Amino acid sequence: MFKRPYYIALALVALLTLLVLNLPGSTAARLKLAIGSIFLPLFGVTGAAQQATAKAGDALLPKSEFIRANEALRRQNQELRFQLMQAGETTRENIRLRQLVGWNEKSPWKLKLAHVIARDPANWWRTVLIDRGSRDDLRENMPVLTPDGLIGRVSAVGLTSARVVLIGDANCKVPAAILGEAAESGIITSAGRFDGSFVNLTYLANRANLKPGQSVVTSGLSAIYPKGIPIGIVADAHSVESGLYIEAQVKLVANLNALEEVWVLFP
Repeated sequence: MFKRPYYIALALVALLTLLVLNLPGSTAARLKLAIGSIFLPLFGVTGAAQQATAKAGDALLPKSEFIRANEALRRQNQELRFQLMQAGETTRENIRLRQLVGWNEKSPWKLKLAHVIARDPANWWRTVLIDRGSRDDLRENMPVLTPDGLIGRVSAVGLTSARVVLIGDANCKVPAAILGEAAESGIITSAGRFDGSFVNLTYLANRANLKPGQSVVTSGLSAIYPKGIPIGIVADAHSVESGLYIEAQVKLVANLNALEEVWVLFP
């Protein structure tokens, strides 16, 4: 696209050169200087544009390479989010234990990526099937999460696939705690008519001072779920009819309706 202006410029230079040759010497010298100052930027711009085009061509990546690089960055971002998730709980634990000695340092979570391959229409909000099984060392009761938070646990394992029961199902009770000075704890249970967005946090002490927006995480009072995995935020709270304890409605941070990739947490 830059060749045509270049040739036109050369033709004009040649024509003007013939005219200059027939002019008197002093007039020709002044005219040559003027012509040079006019066309020098044109040649410079043309050359620079050609060099820029060549460099841009060298910098282009094939589409497949770009897709692979983007996927690698996305996975790395998810892994960093898990590390940040664990680091938050480790920091809180260190604050509690900074005066003690002999406690074991926590090791990084071991996670394995899995893809959701099926959902049962009759139990859409309750279970999913993933493409990892016993050949991948999966076992029952392993926690399953996304970079946003907990989604459930492995409930059954086959050779190449496993079933995951989702948080909020009656078969997926999770010991949980509300972050704060009081650190009130209870049990995550079904919210009745479950729509994949809300669960109940029940058996909270009557003295609990709950406020909307408080974070809810796994309490660690379980052999299944490590401490500090995000679950949701408090939406509201009320005292049950017996008056023996408080129950809170919790909005889940993980979107159970859009599960495509999940991570299995190994002990």
